[in-house]
Amino acid sequence: MLKKFIKYTGILLIIATIYTGCYQDVILPDATVDPDGPPQAVSFSVDIAPMVNTKCGISGCHVSGAYKPYLTTSIAYKEIVNGGFVNILVPKESILYQKINGEMREYIPSAVDRQKIYDWIRNGAQNN
Repeated sequence: MLKKFIKYTGILLIIATIYTGCYQDVILPDATVDPDGPPQAVSFSVDIAPMVNTKCGISGCHVSGAYKPYLTTSIAYKEIVNGGFVNILVPKESILYQKINGEMREYIPSAVDRQKIYDWIRNGAQNN
């Protein structure tokens, strides 16, 4: 009886080990983006403002009275454009573009989201 118990317990442990050892995280890569391809249509009010408000305009970061530009929805456009953070003539030289692809990249980790901001700048940084 004890031998059967040990035998079945051993088999059960082997099955449990195999079952739990086969688990794998599925990590999907970012969608591929061609930064120098034709710019996509991007709306500031629909695409950019909500993104920077939730990812950058958070308590202690880019809120009024903290770090410029202030990125709360009501003033984000004015702060970014009038504050000199975009360069529509040479978009890659925009401070905004350089920051989101450099030291602030961790706050906008998605290549697709960074591309939207870049395309918005390449399209003339319109308040649309």
